[in-house]
Amino acid sequence: MHALVVYDTTYGNTRTIAEVIATELGRGTRTLNVADLTETSLDGIDVLVAGCPINGWKPTERMRAFLQTLTPGSLAGVRAAAFDTRIKLFLHGDAAGKISHALQTAGASIVAKPHGFVVEGTEGPLAPGETGKAGAWAAFIGAELRAST
Repeated sequence: MHALVVYDTTYGNTRTIAEVIATELGRGTRTLNVADLTETSLDGIDVLVAGCPINGWKPTERMRAFLQTLTPGSLAGVRAAAFDTRIKLFLHGDAAGKISHALQTAGASIVAKPHGFVVEGTEGPLAPGETGKAGAWAAFIGAELRAST
């Protein structure tokens, strides 16, 4: 399996979640900041997990720019999932849902419901237990991937 976890981060919380997900998905999984993506970064991957903080009720500008480069069918045959980091508020937006929709529009097969991980305050840290939840979510994704092969 060649998996890539693409993330954007402001204070490091989303990077932490991305690294937990990559570790749980296992060998062959790498993480990459969305700012470091190149034309060939997605070549040969069969799993893509993407995430970023919620910014103004939507994905960050850098994540939106990446998602806009994806053309219909460009992720055909790729299995994907999306996550975001968020402050726990009654209304907080849903970057993960928007990312998931964009990945699906590009042809990816979505293997898990979008997931949000809670950050305490604007800059963090992650709320207690969130890295454990990220590991469990990634384990679910791993099980889905194994079941579909």
